[in-house]
Amino acid sequence: MLQKFSRLLFVTIFTISTGFIFSIPAKAETDNETDNIVVPGAVTVNVNMARILRINAPAATVIIGNPGIADVTIQDAQTLILTGKSYGQTNLIILDSAGNPIADTLVEVIQTSDDVVTVYMGLARTTLACEPICQPTITLGDNTDFTSQAISSSTLIEEAAQ
Repeated sequence: MLQKFSRLLFVTIFTISTGFIFSIPAKAETDNETDNIVVPGAVTVNVNMARILRINAPAATVIIGNPGIADVTIQDAQTLILTGKSYGQTNLIILDSAGNPIADTLVEVIQTSDDVVTVYMGLARTTLACEPICQPTITLGDNTDFTSQAISSSTLIEEAAQ
């Protein structure tokens, strides 16, 4: 526990002293707007969604502690794409070309609850996205029969469109 605290304290002091920190584009009101939000702590991303992370120093290597929870790719030297894969927490480490740490931060993958309805039928759980009308959506933890039907339906529609 003391070792984790010491490492967290080092990363915090390193981040503050070097000025390296993430900035994540906020949701713009218009297409022309480019507002950035500085993220001092954990980075949050929705499951099955991607998020753009901009960093102040060029990254050469990015590491995700648990790739089952999130994935990250380098778009360019100062732009990363973070994708939430499963619920939970992991960490993101960013290194420069000399192997020096740029950042080590917590990544939290969450489920959005806006416009989502969860239906429980005994032990079977199904999730519906209800904006503007309710449609099945594939959500981690849903009943496998329901998920298989939703995937099959989506595949049929995609094949018919081709």
